[in-house]
Amino acid sequence: MGQVAAFVSGKGGTGKTSLTAGIAGCLAAEGQRVLCIDCDVGLRNLDISLGMRDEAVIPFTAVLDGDCTLSDAVPHPDIPDLALLTAPVTRQPEELDAAAFGRLLDAARHQYDWCLIDAPAGVGAGFRLATAYADRIVVVTGADPAALRDASRAADLVELQGSGELQLVVNRVSPAMYRRMHATIDDVMDGVGLPLLGIVPEDPSVTLAAAAGRPLVLYTDRGAAVACLHIARRLRGRRVPLMRL
Repeated sequence: MGQVAAFVSGKGGTGKTSLTAGIAGCLAAEGQRVLCIDCDVGLRNLDISLGMRDEAVIPFTAVLDGDCTLSDAVPHPDIPDLALLTAPVTRQPEELDAAAFGRLLDAARHQYDWCLIDAPAGVGAGFRLATAYADRIVVVTGADPAALRDASRAADLVELQGSGELQLVVNRVSPAMYRRMHATIDDVMDGVGLPLLGIVPEDPSVTLAAAAGRPLVLYTDRGAAVACLHIARRLRGRRVPLMRL
């Protein structure tokens, strides 16, 4: 039985979408069957981070409406065992049938090893849809005060909702910036109140890979790509030391 992991953030700009894509690519590169679902209704971008912007992807609502099946999820052109369902652009999150989405995720657990959901920023209807039926919720944050406050709020709402296991990823870490802020990763953990799944350095390769139309795992084997690989392995239960920055 596969697992569903939702990647959320309280605010935009934390790099949640690129992180979701990076981890998905690493899981698939290690032989895991991976389905990515973009839940950012109206503002989908996961296809860009996956290097699939030129693919004719289908929205997950086509599966909910019965027009397609889960097997119609579009495969990645370069990474076997990686597929994508994108978000619709003509529907509102409030219009979607949450129970039907839950049934889609149940089917994904039987067909894939991992289903990674890229949730929209904020804590609205799309956030609730992405987290309600997930086995794991990964809160992605930076170190700035606004990101920490919003990440903590998102974590509190997930706990009240009674969803799956909660973990934290601190993304876009710049050691020089942390020194100037007199901040540490422990401070971020304390501010959000969640156990740490991983840290990811600030890395221009993330933007360069997306601009080149390449998934991060095929673009570089350094920096953020290594951090995503470590996180992917920890999700699978392997003991991997935190990346040194």
